[in-house]
Amino acid sequence: MIIKSSSYAVSAVKESQYPKDNLPEIALAGRSNVGKSSLINTLLKRKNLARTSSQPGKTQTLNFYLVNDEFYLVDVPGYGYAKVSQKRRQEFGEMIQDYLETRPNLKGLIILIDSRHQPTKDDIAMYEYAQYLNIPILVVCTKMDKIKKSQINKVMSGLKKHLDLSYDHVTVLTFSSVTKLHVAELGDWIEDKINQ
Repeated sequence: MIIKSSSYAVSAVKESQYPKDNLPEIALAGRSNVGKSSLINTLLKRKNLARTSSQPGKTQTLNFYLVNDEFYLVDVPGYGYAKVSQKRRQEFGEMIQDYLETRPNLKGLIILIDSRHQPTKDDIAMYEYAQYLNIPILVVCTKMDKIKKSQINKVMSGLKKHLDLSYDHVTVLTFSSVTKLHVAELGDWIEDKINQ
């Protein structure tokens, strides 16, 4: 996929605020601080389009980024962040659920998992929920530059232990925004989904 243009479009907390132009959408989900903003910036070849933060839990809305005037990348609030109140977390959950369950333009979900850790309960729940909704899934193991080469197989076996990756509509990629590992494959997966 060749990125010709990208821009921040809108932030939304409910359906009435979503873009109305019917373009396909790819959502990104993952726990707070997993590297969603870095992945968006790396993919779109932009430094600060999606704001990276050392403070987890910064994204509190659905953020729509328009790419090539053809589709949206939708950054979903990070889950599993302890400093957000229970009530606020429930609101995030409902906002994400409404979006994933009711959005006909949604063509795929990228679930980011930190390669340095086993999938969390929240990661597993999001994965199983996407399976239930029958959304095409790309599992991306982020921060691979922080993993020793000898540990790569361990990352994959840890993933397989916690997630059933045998479904037809599931793809797995390792990724690093530092070394640009599998950026092209990530773009290809998105291109494939938005053109289906």
